[in-house]
Amino acid sequence: MSYVQAIEAAKQQFGKVLEQQLARVERLKAEEPWTDFSKVKPIVVGIIGGDGIGPYIAAESQRVLEYLLSQQVNSGKVKFRVIEGLTIENRAAHLKSIPDDVLAEIKTCHVTLKGPTHTPEQGDGWPNLESANVAMRKELDLFANVRPVRIPQEKIDWTFFRENTEDVYAVGSQGVSVTPDLAVDFRVISGPGSERIIEAAFAHAKRVGKTRVAIVTKANIVKTSDGLFLDMARKVAARYPGISWEGWYIDIMTAKLLDTARRSDFQVFALPNLYGDILTDEAAQIQGGVGTAGSANLGKRYSMFEAIHGSAPRMVKEGRAQFADPSSMIRAGAMLMDHIGFPKLADRLNKALEVCGQYERKLVITGRSTGCTGKEFGDYLMSTVEDPRLEERWEKYTRAV
Repeated sequence: MSYVQAIEAAKQQFGKVLEQQLARVERLKAEEPWTDFSKVKPIVVGIIGGDGIGPYIAAESQRVLEYLLSQQVNSGKVKFRVIEGLTIENRAAHLKSIPDDVLAEIKTCHVTLKGPTHTPEQGDGWPNLESANVAMRKELDLFANVRPVRIPQEKIDWTFFRENTEDVYAVGSQGVSVTPDLAVDFRVISGPGSERIIEAAFAHAKRVGKTRVAIVTKANIVKTSDGLFLDMARKVAARYPGISWEGWYIDIMTAKLLDTARRSDFQVFALPNLYGDILTDEAAQIQGGVGTAGSANLGKRYSMFEAIHGSAPRMVKEGRAQFADPSSMIRAGAMLMDHIGFPKLADRLNKALEVCGQYERKLVITGRSTGCTGKEFGDYLMSTVEDPRLEERWEKYTRAV
């Protein structure tokens, strides 16, 4: 193939991407209200196991949530539904990131709690499927990935608002191999998509009494798309005069999160998808590892909550899945409870997770038989939630803050 032919083929592929994205941007402009869960009965909570250790930690997370929401379940306010089929084997068999019947069942739920799913990579033997997470975010318009990180004894209380449906994740599987020597991938940032994630960050800051928002880009280098994100930050910030904001570059921000003299100054972050993926994993590691962090994927109609780590197939292969840490998925479950209208239960679960996982550590999960099982940790957690002295136990470790 000549260079002329290669360029023409690449232009055709790029044209298809542009058509898809322009149509998506038009859909974003249509206003849609957020679901009012006080008017919904029953609130249907879907439980998705996923791959690898996913079904193990999903079952434990469901057990903890059903325990905490037992009154709501008994009254018919909340209903749990287990959704099968979002496994790599089933996705590969259907050659779809989310098989149609699985997606239809997910859409019968108001919110879902999801275990990790395997994303194929080149050379691993699976078909070249888009990430199930990315597909779900796009199918359900879950535009806001929200990840809190709290370490009270170090005065860290961060909430990250990562845009979820754009950037390289939106079109990362649609790149072009122009010639054997040149590969080009695409990145998509839109005004409406940027505005709504930044709006969500500022609205959260106002709601919880925070005063600062950090906007993270690389606009000095990636001038057009990151420049648009910054333009939207200026527009949104004008609507929140009581909240200050600063623009930060992703490289220096990764360093500042490790700067013990400065990092406690940060409160709320808003950032595009790829930078958010990197920075939130770093933040989770500071908290104690990706196994300690949960994640919310919010849309105005549907929402999905998940563990932020991978499926750890080696643990299953080696017979260690029962020792997998369910903390990340349970923490996501706390975010789910807060989202559907039970903030006091969510707060109690979060405090119990901090007491059990960060402070007292009477039982420690190591991922092996040297530590406790996920079920044993779940029992420890539930007994801590029920302890009338939970607040006292929690304050013992946070009093200095």
